Amino acid sequence: MISAEAETFRLAHAFTISRGTKTEARVVTATVARAGRLGRGEGVPYPRYGETVEDALAAIAALPPDLTRADLQAAMPPGAARNAVDCALWDLEAKMAGVPVWRLAGLAPPLPVEIAFTLSLDTPQNMRLAAARNAHRAVLKVKLGTPDDMPRLEAVRQGAPGVRLIVDANEGWTPEIYTDLAPHLLRLGVEMVEQPLPQGADGMLAEIARPLPVCADESAHDAAALAGLLGKYDVVNLKLDKTGGLTEALRAREEARRLGFRVMVGCMISTSLSMAPAILVAQGADWSDLDGPTDMAQDRAHPVVYDDRHIHPASPLLWG
Repeated sequence: MISAEAETFRLAHAFTISRGTKTEARVVTATVARAGRLGRGEGVPYPRYGETVEDALAAIAALPPDLTRADLQAAMPPGAARNAVDCALWDLEAKMAGVPVWRLAGLAPPLPVEIAFTLSLDTPQNMRLAAARNAHRAVLKVKLGTPDDMPRLEAVRQGAPGVRLIVDANEGWTPEIYTDLAPHLLRLGVEMVEQPLPQGADGMLAEIARPLPVCADESAHDAAALAGLLGKYDVVNLKLDKTGGLTEALRAREEARRLGFRVMVGCMISTSLSMAPAILVAQGADWSDLDGPTDMAQDRAHPVVYDDRHIHPASPLLWG
């Protein structure tokens, strides 16, 4: 049997990007029950991609009960609903086989992953204070994406002068804004910029200078889409909610490397159940942004463990 339910998790504080503010995370939890065992997976439907929780629940409810993971790849398009089911099937396979998912997937034992901790879009003063509170981190990911971002970025650098920085514009800039900002990003030690231009309007990236690596997020989904990003991007951000699960994320990671892209592994604002499979994809990634549960006021039982710089592999009591 394959079932799904919607769950809501409160955030500890409001989280803002260029498209708006969130105070809670609505997720879809898929459960696959077979032979007395249960497998679980989580997806986060994202309105930016035309997804809703209700549509995801309906799509999962329509699946045949005996669906295999191989069948799933053709039965559902990439997205949050398929992610939830794919990860639930991996979890079930691991429990039925009595071995961890990483071994089933032919991977090496997972190690802790250094991650970026995200600073929400805010006033320069508040972002400086947030940066100062997180100055002990290895990497900070700074949410930007407005025409008035320089004071914010300057404030973050003042608050955390020794921390590595990456920037995420969430499609919020124009080519003119990005071209103007790029020298200042370099001056302030930013090592990568994520999705500076909107998907569908990012062709200019092939025509203008890219003085620091540019990462595709909203423009990068599954493995088949990656070849179309050549010449515009240097890095691709792989999120399981975009690829449609761990199965395709592993395939997309290999394809990205084959094409010469550097790899970032990211997440939506979500619980530890989403992080557990993403940690496997993040092994060896150039950047990882897997801090979703750190924004939560509540999380799953047996949550993943964070230290000041890393996320640690999940307990099998949670997943996998």
